[in-house]
Amino acid sequence: MSYEKVTQAKSVIVGTKQTVKAIKNGMANEVVIAKDADPRITAKVLEIATEMKVPILTVDSMKKLGRACGIEVGAVTVAIIY
Repeated sequence: MSYEKVTQAKSVIVGTKQTVKAIKNGMANEVVIAKDADPRITAKVLEIATEMKVPILTVDSMKKLGRACGIEVGAVTVAIIY
């Protein structure tokens, strides 16, 4: 499951703005997006990731994604760096 990928990743970047920046800079190997997030927020990440051909994974819960990143709040998007 994608939560496990996040917990096992060497490094992750949490947050929409930082994820977009990581994709544009060629740092993101994969992107994880929470399905329960507002589509208006995730649209830019989806667009840039698709354009840059970065694989996109989805998870069900922002809260669980945040926990997998080691933070106390939900995470909308996460960039995985190998």
